[in-house]
Amino acid sequence: MTRRASAIQAAVIALFFGAWIAITELHLVNPLFLPRPLAVWAAMLRLVSSGALWSAAALTTLTVAEAYVIAVVAGIAAGFFIGRSRRLTLAYEPLLSGIFAIPIVLFFPLFTVFFGIGPASKVAFGATIAFFPVALNTIAGFGGVDPLLLRSARSLGASRWQTFRHVYLPGALPVVVTGLRIAFFLCFASVLGGETLSSAAGVGYSIAHAAELLEGAQMYAWIVFVLTTTAILNLAVSALEARVARR
Repeated sequence: MTRRASAIQAAVIALFFGAWIAITELHLVNPLFLPRPLAVWAAMLRLVSSGALWSAAALTTLTVAEAYVIAVVAGIAAGFFIGRSRRLTLAYEPLLSGIFAIPIVLFFPLFTVFFGIGPASKVAFGATIAFFPVALNTIAGFGGVDPLLLRSARSLGASRWQTFRHVYLPGALPVVVTGLRIAFFLCFASVLGGETLSSAAGVGYSIAHAAELLEGAQMYAWIVFVLTTTAILNLAVSALEARVARR
């Protein structure tokens, strides 16, 4: 099944690039809007050799890391505190779900007003959006632990730490890890989106800047870099999630 899935994925990628080559070679689309793959590759090499790719990627990576750490720490702390109490869960889980349903990107100008156009606004923006899936999944994970197991552990004299280590954590971990995965990609997308809308540096800014200058090949080179990075991260995070689920 895994080989068949890999073959299907490879076929889709090959079909995509084949269509791209055919469209550009037959001049069906203006090269300004869809440059040839070789032109995009040449632009990518220029970005790599000039160091522009690495400097922008380093800034975006640092911004994503800071935002994600804030979201994880705050989300797990809030989710653990709320999830262990049925009363708090009934009070706060619908509230958090309702706020998460709001398109928070509408409030991005406020982040820019309060934190400026630098990385701080993207850190705050990414952390805010990533906080909700972490908190909600942590609430669901710890709130879903079987009460019978908790009573059994306490009746056997387990301490709070032992109850957390041997009952709460194994029961909640798969759900929490799923929230961490969702939050990571939301954080990544939010930071890139914020850089695209209002920034002076970073990968998102570079994509928007290339588009403004009508440098199609360079813009697509940045986009290919983002897509490749996202695919690699998705494979790594999915493998980690599967490993946790098997435990």
